Amino acid sequence: MVIRVFIFFITVFSCHFAYLQDSIPQVDSIPQTVIIDSTIVDTIVIRRTQYRIDVVPRGVNLTNPVISFNQTKVLNEPPKRFKVPSFWTKINRLGFNMSEVAFVNWNAGGDNAISAIGNMRFARNYKFRFINWDNDLSLKYGVNIQEGRKPRKTEDAIRLSSTFGYRNDTLSKWYYSVNLKFNTQFADGFKYPDRENPISTFMAPGYLFFGGGPSFIPEGKNFNLYLSPTTVKATFVLDESLANDGAFGVKKAVFDSNGNLIQKGENQFIEFGILVTNTWEKEIAKNIIMDHRISLFTDYIRRFGNIDIDWEMNFNFKVNNFFEANFGTQIIYDDDILFDTEIADDGTVLNTGVPKIQFRQVLSIGVVYTF
Repeated sequence: MVIRVFIFFITVFSCHFAYLQDSIPQVDSIPQTVIIDSTIVDTIVIRRTQYRIDVVPRGVNLTNPVISFNQTKVLNEPPKRFKVPSFWTKINRLGFNMSEVAFVNWNAGGDNAISAIGNMRFARNYKFRFINWDNDLSLKYGVNIQEGRKPRKTEDAIRLSSTFGYRNDTLSKWYYSVNLKFNTQFADGFKYPDRENPISTFMAPGYLFFGGGPSFIPEGKNFNLYLSPTTVKATFVLDESLANDGAFGVKKAVFDSNGNLIQKGENQFIEFGILVTNTWEKEIAKNIIMDHRISLFTDYIRRFGNIDIDWEMNFNFKVNNFFEANFGTQIIYDDDILFDTEIADDGTVLNTGVPKIQFRQVLSIGVVYTF
């Protein structure tokens, strides 16, 4: 029995070692062609049998969804139709600012006074790909009423600006631009307390700028730098009395020795030169918006290098959607506007006057409506 078991194990081990031998024949002297097994073995996927869930956990809903219109209500308003996106942006702004002081039995003295300023601004701006077109109209008028004297004007301006620009590609911030600007005022201006002889009126003066040049307009910055080496500046003085006096740079009238008018004064004065303008609107702090505008002009022919300046800086302090405070300053210098002119009774000019820096400052609080 032991011998039979021994023979069985010997036979098993012999077969096992024979199976583990290299199947490629090795011949020392004669090379043999090796045949490589090319049998392709595919992946066998064994799927587990899926059983129906007998115990459904609480909170699981296996029912089919049912669509019901029982809760549907009729719309109170008609549905809004799709609107094609517009590349126009608009600003409609109406403002009214007022300051007031009143005294009753005030030992230190003082006069009751009210100051009011109304302003309107309308803007229509278009921007799409290669084209940028900005249009802005600003109207302002203010008056001061003080106890014991007649009303006096404190603010008066009409300003219109339009700039059309074109660029070569959508990545460039520089535009080829054409600019038109117009400035004048509503009512007569006086050197108080003189109310008989106005020193300015509607279209006296009136300023018109027209020219072309490059503009730097970065995306989303509310910044515009305009450089025009070819700008025509036209000054209009349509009031005959002011034109005869040669106000605002126009050629004045010619009188004889007896004061009789020989030739009327001209109503317009044309200059050709360089114009640089910059507008910048930025929120410098929460609810504090800075509005900066400057215009620089010099004439090629008459006085090149002598620069006319119009610089305005405003700070708007927003309280809420309807109330805001405003602090603003403006500086103007124009060598065609002369001060301290002295004229004799017979019309002889004793002193032609000198140009001076004009400065204005406003602080007010009021209501504003934007739509």
